[in-house]
Amino acid sequence: MTAHVVVGVDGSPSSQAAVEWATDDAVRRGCALRIVYVCEPWVYDIPLQTPPGFRDSVTEYCQGVLATAARLARERAPGTEVNVVLETGRPVEILRREAQDAEQVVLGSRGRGGFTGLLLGSVSLALAGHVAAPVVVVRGAQERIHGEVVVGFDGSAHAAEALEYAFEEAARRGARLHAIHAWQMPVLGQGATLYAPLVEEILATEERVAADTLRPWREKYPQVEVKETVVCGHPVAVVCEASEAADLAVVGSRGLGRLGSAVLGSVSHGVLHHARCPVAVVRARGEA
Repeated sequence: MTAHVVVGVDGSPSSQAAVEWATDDAVRRGCALRIVYVCEPWVYDIPLQTPPGFRDSVTEYCQGVLATAARLARERAPGTEVNVVLETGRPVEILRREAQDAEQVVLGSRGRGGFTGLLLGSVSLALAGHVAAPVVVVRGAQERIHGEVVVGFDGSAHAAEALEYAFEEAARRGARLHAIHAWQMPVLGQGATLYAPLVEEILATEERVAADTLRPWREKYPQVEVKETVVCGHPVAVVCEASEAADLAVVGSRGLGRLGSAVLGSVSHGVLHHARCPVAVVRARGEA
């Protein structure tokens, strides 16, 4: 199958922003765009006494959503191949299947129907970190271009995948990369004192870890300008603050924290909820 980016739509403003973002992404990658709408089974399991024509009107609505999204994409990128898919089933299951051969999957942060969630949509959370392809969650229309990609890393294998993706994105966009290594003070027993020399030693160690981790990527992508930040602070807060001046925030699906064994780590989860720009969650290769 031709290389393509998948975007899930449902007619909500959030999914419209996702279509715009996915279209631009397909252009940058030089690949096709695949727009997917999932009509949930309950629509066709309704009682027989439903007014005549109801099912047909639902089908027409679904087709209309797809047509509107396709028109938006084609107007935004006339030379890009745009395909549409209308499926009946559960959105998460269909989109996981669609993700199997996709370059990446793009979703709105919230939607309606099967895409509805609270602060972050249930479908977005169910896919991020659960499929092999990177999952990008778009919160709203992009009002300005900052020319910067921000990535959080901690030295884990998951962070290495995120770094590779972030460097590729920065190179593809001609943007600067802001690489953030946030570390936190060790937890000490009651009454213990953390002396200044120890703090300086910890900082020096973390700076060496950051430099050693970034070195091979700097060498592989010499064209990418890199801003390196090593800071004592909570990674979610630090990355989200940096996201205000970024076009994309990149995180690994898991890390070295206490929730490292979860499918979606606490940092990834926090950044997805609170970042001010689109967020890409990148899963390590070969992860089950």
